[in-house]
Amino acid sequence: MIFMFFDFLEKIFRFFVYKVFRLKFTEEQYAKIWQFVMYATVGLSNTVVSYVFYIFFLKVVGLEKVRFGLEISNFLGFSISVVNACYWSNKYVFKAEEGVKRSWWKVFIKTYVAYALFGLVIHTALLKLFVEKWGIANWLAPIILVFIITPMNFVANKFWAYKDKKEEPVCNGEDSTQQA
Repeated sequence: MIFMFFDFLEKIFRFFVYKVFRLKFTEEQYAKIWQFVMYATVGLSNTVVSYVFYIFFLKVVGLEKVRFGLEISNFLGFSISVVNACYWSNKYVFKAEEGVKRSWWKVFIKTYVAYALFGLVIHTALLKLFVEKWGIANWLAPIILVFIITPMNFVANKFWAYKDKKEEPVCNGEDSTQQA
């Protein structure tokens, strides 16, 4: 069902890119742009997952009544959203190359670190800068930051967390360029 959703979304996106806006891209360029659109779509679902679980732990479980309940609820919602991100990104956004098997736990740890670094640490630092130093409204700053943090997360995930390592042929100490 999700594949059908991405297929449908891609048809709509392709229509707008080529028919409505009459943009011209090579298929390689288009594929890169489409990958980012899929990443942003997964990111939107992560936001929903994070928020739903944050509210669940805060209100339903009752963590709002305990010390550090806000922080615990936020951490749990964030952590569950990273599981969501890892699953969908691995399956649809950053697919492994043909014949390449990924270690799910390595990808998960790298994804978690990337999201924690950019989604928590850098986002929080920039949020404080925007609001406290530059006077941007606290409701507007997070919206602006989406356009800064999302590309940073995309690059970290694409080129680090989901990067497939090419296996080098083992030469047993021999120079493989020598002719016999």
